[in-house]
Amino acid sequence: MEYVALITGFLVIMAGLWAIMTQKNIIRIIIGFSIFDTGLHIVMVALAYVKGRTAPILDNMVSVEEALNKIVDPVPQALVLTAIVIGLGVTALMLAFAMKMHKEKKTLDVRNFKDLKW
Repeated sequence: MEYVALITGFLVIMAGLWAIMTQKNIIRIIIGFSIFDTGLHIVMVALAYVKGRTAPILDNMVSVEEALNKIVDPVPQALVLTAIVIGLGVTALMLAFAMKMHKEKKTLDVRNFKDLKW
C-alpha cells in the first residue's frame, strides 16, 4: 500500500512523456510537460514518505529527542514546493513563447516551424 503513490507518480510521468513525444500541437506539448512535472513531484514526495512518522511540526509538547524519532525529514517537502514554483514559471514562459509563435505563424503545429531545423 505504501507504493501506490510511487507507482501513480511514475504512471503520471509516463503519460506526460507520451504527450510530449507524440503531440504536434504546442499547447498539448506544454500540457504534457506540466503533467510530467506533476508526476515528478508525486515521486519525490512518495520517496520521502516514511511509514509510522508524522509531519515535521514541533511544539512545546514534544521534546527534540522524541521529535527525531517521530517526524519525517522536511527537506524533500521544501524541495517539492520550490519545484512547483519553478515549474509554474517555466510553464508560463512556454505559454508566452507559444503565444509569440502563434502571432508570427498563425499556427501552433510544430511541423510548420522549420526556421531553426537542421
